[in-house]
Amino acid sequence: MPATKQWSITVDIDEEEGMTLAQASLRTPSGQDVTGVGKANRNPLDPDVAEIGDELAVARALSNLAERLRHTTERDISSVTGQPSHVHR
Repeated sequence: MPATKQWSITVDIDEEEGMTLAQASLRTPSGQDVTGVGKANRNPLDPDVAEIGDELAVARALSNLAERLRHTTERDISSVTGQPSHVHR
């Protein structure tokens, strides 16, 4: 029976005057810390709905985290194989 693994991501959100900043952090089982950052700015003409800024900033942070994790994977593959590595999306 295959083993089930679980990784947890922590997301911190800060809001200040129409700007939302999210930081998504992951610690891999090998102990590597990988962090992605996302930012959302509210258009001054739009209504102030904090949840919308949170959603967009978190989506951007998770996307950034995924990109950084791909780069970590490429470095790990290169260190094992001794060859340059490129992971396709």
